[in-house]
Amino acid sequence: MFDFDKWQEIFDTIKKHKLRTFLTALGVFWGIFMLVFLMGSGKGLENGVMGQFGTHATNALYVWTQRTTMPYKGLPAGRYNQLTIDDIQAIEDNFPQVEYIAPRMFVPSGEIVHGNNSAAFDVRGERPDLQHIEAMYIDEGRFINEFDLKDRRKIAVIGNRVREVLFEGEKDQNAIGKYLRINGTDYLVVGIFKSSRKGEDGVDDEQTIYIPLTTAQQVTNRHNEINWFVCTINKNFRVDPIDEGIKSLLRKRHRIHPDDRQGVRSDNIEEEFREINGLFFGIRLIVWIVGIGSLLAGVIGVGNIMLIIVKERTKEIGIRKAMGATPSSIVSMILLESVFITTMAGYFGLLVSTGLILLMNTAVGEGSDFFANPEVDMAVGLGALVILVISGALTGLIPALQASRVNPVIALKDE
Repeated sequence: MFDFDKWQEIFDTIKKHKLRTFLTALGVFWGIFMLVFLMGSGKGLENGVMGQFGTHATNALYVWTQRTTMPYKGLPAGRYNQLTIDDIQAIEDNFPQVEYIAPRMFVPSGEIVHGNNSAAFDVRGERPDLQHIEAMYIDEGRFINEFDLKDRRKIAVIGNRVREVLFEGEKDQNAIGKYLRINGTDYLVVGIFKSSRKGEDGVDDEQTIYIPLTTAQQVTNRHNEINWFVCTINKNFRVDPIDEGIKSLLRKRHRIHPDDRQGVRSDNIEEEFREINGLFFGIRLIVWIVGIGSLLAGVIGVGNIMLIIVKERTKEIGIRKAMGATPSSIVSMILLESVFITTMAGYFGLLVSTGLILLMNTAVGEGSDFFANPEVDMAVGLGALVILVISGALTGLIPALQASRVNPVIALKDE
């Protein structure tokens, strides 16, 4: 039942000691503010960095060759070894753990023309497996298929940015079924893809044109050759040992010294992803440590203030007991004041921190590559508030029990 007189006493006490109440509430406010704000900022940083991956396979491995640095079997250092389709076949034969493998060839190209529009874009020869690896999805049409490879078809799958530039001014920028001219040869556009990565990386992805690998080999007169390849490893296996195995196989096939780390190079995306996850786990841990520490400091501050309040009101409490006040009424009065201060300060801390995160989200928008969508799980924020209120009640319980045990005779003599 609502006790108006009790609440009036609580508000009178708060009004009488404004500065003390404010400083007490500030500790609680700052605790929950820091926890929620740091969590939101950390999540924004994590979203921004992870957005650089998009839907890119996190179990991917990129492999390429460079000039050797060590002589081997009578061959001098400084040799460049050309990867071939035969190498890809050898990898598929020896490593059943490989799920998808996409050899790649870069096609030198000048300006790419459609109608009156022209621009320079990257042109790459690819195989169908690429769409299962890189951060891309087909927005219109289709991707390269096995028939395109077999027949060396002159078809192209273009990025969304390529469409925007080369088909500018055309109705709906419809590119499917139309032609691009690359190095004097016409290519039929059969698909348009978009990148799932954010920021500049996503823009760069969409400034690319894919053609069948076999077509790229034919037009560059480099039959059987590739520049490099990317593959994914079955998720039941770690990429690291497969990485070393593939590089050892390629060193053996191209007569590169087993200890020459420059002859065959690789980029293990799984390792990068694992390191980033470890970094953000550390950030989350630090956020929780700082946030919980701030919350504890605020709650302890509330307990200390309640002890001071009981000490100051000893004589008043003695008078209450002498007039028949029960211990439970004394306890409830002290507890209510503690819970009220904690709840209000925690609520405003939650409100201000979420409001600031919303402002950050609005200010950042889509313009940042490494900070995006700062957000807080409201269940966590409300849970922290509930824990804070309970903690405030528990810290207020000790001085409340102390007050309930005051001897009225001794209390009335208190100066």
